[in-house]
Amino acid sequence: MSAVKISQVKSTNGTNPSQKATLRALGLGRIGKSVERADSPQLRGQLAVVSHLVEVSE
Repeated sequence: MSAVKISQVKSTNGTNPSQKATLRALGLGRIGKSVERADSPQLRGQLAVVSHLVEVSE
């Protein structure tokens, strides 16, 4: 599977707790932090929940 680079670009201020928990599960938590994850349907579902807070590079 290919890798996906995920970077947090917006703050979690004002978001609901489940979105904050999703970011923590992805390994993010502050603006500017980036992680690389293997692409999977589960990851794509998590990214759909927090798409307004992150930037994804294939």
